[in-house]
Amino acid sequence: MQTVLITGSNRGIGLEFCKQYAADGWQVIACSRFPAHSDMLNELAAAHPGRVRVHALDVGNHAQIDQLAQSLHGESIDLLINNAGIYTKSPAVFQGSDYEAWMQAFRINTLAPLKMAQVFAAQIAKSKKKTLVTISSMMGSLADNTSGGSIVYRSSKAAVNMVAKTLAIDLQPAGIISVIFHPGWVKTDMGGPKALITPTESVAGMRKVINGLTPADSGKFLAYDGRIVPW
Repeated sequence: MQTVLITGSNRGIGLEFCKQYAADGWQVIACSRFPAHSDMLNELAAAHPGRVRVHALDVGNHAQIDQLAQSLHGESIDLLINNAGIYTKSPAVFQGSDYEAWMQAFRINTLAPLKMAQVFAAQIAKSKKKTLVTISSMMGSLADNTSGGSIVYRSSKAAVNMVAKTLAIDLQPAGIISVIFHPGWVKTDMGGPKALITPTESVAGMRKVINGLTPADSGKFLAYDGRIVPW
């Protein structure tokens, strides 16, 4: 049985990943900042006793990441999905940039995925699938930025793209595949009701791509449907 660890599992894309992998018989380690208030996630865990385990994790707190790694010590993790992320309320225009919000965005969107990779790399390396996925965004693409704005979010996602690309090189000796995903414009709390696809469509697409990954794909920036996203 394969094991997946997913951050930001209480709603949206993260919750959908949990649902789909649980339905396929995976062991799911679902992480949420506030498990007591994650009703849908807890319902999923109750429907799959022993197979979906809910853990408290604020990815912005590195001590909590270390504690989670210690509690899962010895377990093989076939797939780690760095899904947790924030879109700050900072004004989109550069004149109104909120530097404190900017630092928080980097802590959650950029530093946390690196920290997760650092503490779980050994457990990923001893698994069969050996895969590290980072959920990014087309808004982190330099080539695609033709409208400006959203400096805080764009820069944090562009930075995590570089983190994940570098991990593809640094973790290659351990046999770990590291890829970055643009999940599409998804109808979630972050994406809003005008988004183009549902979480079910986005996650099903990403899972299909993940299932077919080879070491030759490591370091790629991919859309949920498998298309290459320009850097």
